[in-house]
Amino acid sequence: MCGITGWISFDRDLRSEEKILDAMTETMACRGPDDSGTLIDRHAAIGHRRLAVIDLVGGAQPMTVHTEQGDVTLTYSGEVYNYVELREELTRQGERFTTSSDTEVVLRAYMRWGPELADRLNGMFAFAIWDARDQKLVMIRDRMGVKPLFFHRTPDGVLFGSEQKAILANPLAKRTVDMDGLREVFAYAFTPGHATWADIHQVEPGTVVTVDAAGLRQRTYWRLESRPHTDDVDTTVGHVRELLGDIVRRQLVADVPRCLLLSGGLDSGALTTLAAAHLGDEPVPTFSVDFTGQAENFRPDELRDASDAPFIHDVVKHVGSDHTDIVLDPRAMADPDIRRAAVIARDAPIGAGDMDFSLYLLFKAIREKSTVALSGEAADELFGGYRHMHVPAIQQARAFPWIAVNVGPFDKDSTGVNPQLLSQLKLEEYRLDRYDSAVGEVQRLDSEDDFEYRMRIMVYLHLTRFMRYLLERKDRMSMALGLEVRVPFCDHRLMEYVYNAPWSMKTFDGREKSLLRGAVKEMLPESVAWRPKSPYPSIQDPYYNQQLQHQGKELLARGNHGVFELMDRGWLQTATAIEPASMDRLTRLGLERTLDLGLWLDIYRPEIQLP
Repeated sequence: MCGITGWISFDRDLRSEEKILDAMTETMACRGPDDSGTLIDRHAAIGHRRLAVIDLVGGAQPMTVHTEQGDVTLTYSGEVYNYVELREELTRQGERFTTSSDTEVVLRAYMRWGPELADRLNGMFAFAIWDARDQKLVMIRDRMGVKPLFFHRTPDGVLFGSEQKAILANPLAKRTVDMDGLREVFAYAFTPGHATWADIHQVEPGTVVTVDAAGLRQRTYWRLESRPHTDDVDTTVGHVRELLGDIVRRQLVADVPRCLLLSGGLDSGALTTLAAAHLGDEPVPTFSVDFTGQAENFRPDELRDASDAPFIHDVVKHVGSDHTDIVLDPRAMADPDIRRAAVIARDAPIGAGDMDFSLYLLFKAIREKSTVALSGEAADELFGGYRHMHVPAIQQARAFPWIAVNVGPFDKDSTGVNPQLLSQLKLEEYRLDRYDSAVGEVQRLDSEDDFEYRMRIMVYLHLTRFMRYLLERKDRMSMALGLEVRVPFCDHRLMEYVYNAPWSMKTFDGREKSLLRGAVKEMLPESVAWRPKSPYPSIQDPYYNQQLQHQGKELLARGNHGVFELMDRGWLQTATAIEPASMDRLTRLGLERTLDLGLWLDIYRPEIQLP
């Protein structure tokens, strides 16, 4: 895993812009702590920061193939899990290799097949190729959007980077946030292609973007498509089991230490048992997160019936993993420096509050022992694991499900936001417009009744919006510490297959995630196989709430801070005065939002374009 960036300009000579390229590349240092490289041509400046995972010696970048017609240079982030098979195929077709890296396989695949190489890749990746033969840049992103890639059009070319901060390091990119940017911040619509900053866009998942002197063109090479599912339940369960075994086997390949993230749920338990079976006598390293005093402070709520710890240790005992519990102190969680690190990591003003900070601290501890981790993201979205997916009112709502349910880290009422700004943003209208647009993308099969179609929409929205938010969060918090997190459930073969299994099959045993449970329950402790969905843990220590209030008072003491153009000063005064132990979820979310926005304004100094 790595950080990539670059600048293409067709009207100027970039060979004198080394300092700017170095600044853009340096913003990616956290993503690639092992090595740095740049290449400058007349119209192309390419940067790369490397996290070495495969072929530690031979995978340096940018990587170039020299031809008589011009050089072809690759800057690449990610992992291609079928690179061994592709290398063998390319060798048979006459390509010659000088390294054992998957990077060279991607470059040689482009030399042989051009941009159509994307169809042949199985993995998580985002890369850019400067093809001097045709004076064009080709940017390609993986099918599910696991790896990020942003771009900013300029009058004579484009800037690009793994993160928005790489683009913002170039003077051509203005630090401007418009009303649509603010709507994306507060609406939780997760619109594909959008970014916080005006004029910065994401390369959408499954897309090839080509830039040359004639302009910018985009081509979708993959999308979720509706297809008839003809297998019966037993065949489907068997195929899911077979796919998962192959996926985990491929994603365990690394030349550095790897581990699994274990939460005590069905998803991470399945990956852990499959990994343990593949590794044989080698104990699988596992990590989990908990909080000091959580046993005493834990209170069941609408999302969490029980603490994770007993289920985690059931899996550990079952597979004999080499397990580490990362127990976080509330003082570390409330540390303003950790909040600052999280805000910088995501480039965005609002995240998931304390769940971002605990994730950051978990990854910081894991990185001391491992470089690669496998995680269970996307199983709930794909197999139908969220509780709200099974609530009739949510199933029929004309709204994004994660907003309609209004629990967890999302707040459809925007607690604490400046009322004048709220009236200008018109968030409900924005959400509805984005929702209707998303639903319009879903293909309905002739054989689907109204309910099956509604549930196809439900799954589609989660896979193409909500899941991408979770993947982006996981990528930013992990890569800020140089940890590569792989997500086996995002394998496109599994996605295509399970997406098209009807909802009646996804719930054939009367529960959520029936197909996944059917595929792996014989490998798991019964307590875990039948455990209801429980989300990532949230700290419940009153000390944390108290420190939020203390930091809120410090913000109030700063007078006319710019945050109060976005958030309500009077609301913050009230929120900082209540009893910490009795603070409700929405008040805490509002405090988190206010503090994050304040820090983001201090760090990035954006120009907010308000009416």
